[in-house]
Amino acid sequence: MAPSGIWRMRQQFMLAGAVLFAMMLSAALSPVWANDRPQSFADLAEALTPSVVNISTSTVVNRDGDNSLQFPPGSPFEDFFEEFQDRDNPRTAQALGSGFIVSAEGYVVTNNHVIDGADAIRVTLYNDRSFDAELIGRDAKTDIAVLKINPEDEVLQPVAFGDSDHMRVGDWVLAIGNPFGLGGSVTAGIISARGRDIGSGPYDDFIQTDASINRGNSGGPLFNLDGEVIGINTAIFSQSGGSVGIGFAIASNLASNVVDQLSEYGQTRRGWLGVFIQEITPEIAENFGLEDENGALVSSVHKEGPAEAAGIKAGDVVIAFNGKPIEEMRSLPRIVAESPIGKPIDMVVMRDGKKITLSVTLGVLEEAEESGLLASAPSETETSTELNNEKLGFVLEALTPERRQEFSVGDDINGVVILDVVSGSAADAAGLMIGDVIRRVGKSSVDTLDKADAAIRREMENGKTSIVLLINRGGRDRFMAITVE
Repeated sequence: MAPSGIWRMRQQFMLAGAVLFAMMLSAALSPVWANDRPQSFADLAEALTPSVVNISTSTVVNRDGDNSLQFPPGSPFEDFFEEFQDRDNPRTAQALGSGFIVSAEGYVVTNNHVIDGADAIRVTLYNDRSFDAELIGRDAKTDIAVLKINPEDEVLQPVAFGDSDHMRVGDWVLAIGNPFGLGGSVTAGIISARGRDIGSGPYDDFIQTDASINRGNSGGPLFNLDGEVIGINTAIFSQSGGSVGIGFAIASNLASNVVDQLSEYGQTRRGWLGVFIQEITPEIAENFGLEDENGALVSSVHKEGPAEAAGIKAGDVVIAFNGKPIEEMRSLPRIVAESPIGKPIDMVVMRDGKKITLSVTLGVLEEAEESGLLASAPSETETSTELNNEKLGFVLEALTPERRQEFSVGDDINGVVILDVVSGSAADAAGLMIGDVIRRVGKSSVDTLDKADAAIRREMENGKTSIVLLINRGGRDRFMAITVE
């Protein structure tokens, strides 16, 4: 055979081999995608829809003031103004939402904002049977409420909470609810993000989804493909008021604990540590000798609280609580709230560059709120001259009785008060304000101008690029870092 013929045969074999390899590769990869993409949600939606309910509320709205006009009997104006006077009478406002059944006995979960202020609540099942609902308990901090209906002869189909921590970004989810009063509406999407904090409360832990969520979906369930509730649809991000593919659902691992407490006690019973905390900035991490910005920085400790009894101090950085790492400040309140009450719990803090394990016994947050403990200020000779620090850009003054009254500073708060902040200065850039009370400079407590001046000079002479101040503003302590140029 001629060389050219042999070359053509080799080309054909090589081409055939490449095609075969591509087909084998395609065959190997395609099942992966096929298994991850459902062909239909019909069976799942059919099974779950009976567990989702429509919730309607009515509220009597009273008009403020007495604007009625009085006319003599038989006056020709009496009939003319009667219609307008009727408009001033109390009226009934209606609202719609969603919910889902969590027990055969008739317990129903929804959002607190769906039933907040309602005079009457009615739950409608998928088969159009309606029942009056009793409010068992509600929690504004997580926006969750538990209702109870008497199902009579109706056989209810409850659903269970799943593990939201096992869900991954990209997983399929179903939202079922009552948008715009259209009960039994099913939408599908994926999890877009986890652990969202949308600023709605102290325990925010939202799942973000692109499943269509609209007005009326509030309180409805977000399901995984196993038919478990992994979120409670609560909010949307939209300028128009309609769905734009950014919806938020309360993560089930947060919600289930609240639902259990509301069902059993009629209110929440959260753990209370008794500290004020804040985020750790790069400047604070550098000054405190921390390796990273993980953890929650304790800015102050409540008097007579669990933290004070355990020996926790301002400046401690909480890096673990009850065996769970604290990677960011906002996770600590949630972990504390869900931890056992009245039992010793280990927590790990960084103090002066060393890890310290402390044992704390949590109190009950709700009891602390009722007793007024949360209003108590943290535990800690004045001169009348001013201290003008041109380098940092503020003027300090002793905390005299007159200044305490002027800036509403309690008698139990010691320090020096900021009398002026130079615009564009380092103090201004750090966010310091007139009326702030400086309680600590670095690790030194300062209750006189001399101590404040000495501590500031000492920090600057040490060559630090920033100085950490513990300041009190509005009765609350917090650490702030001021850059030294």
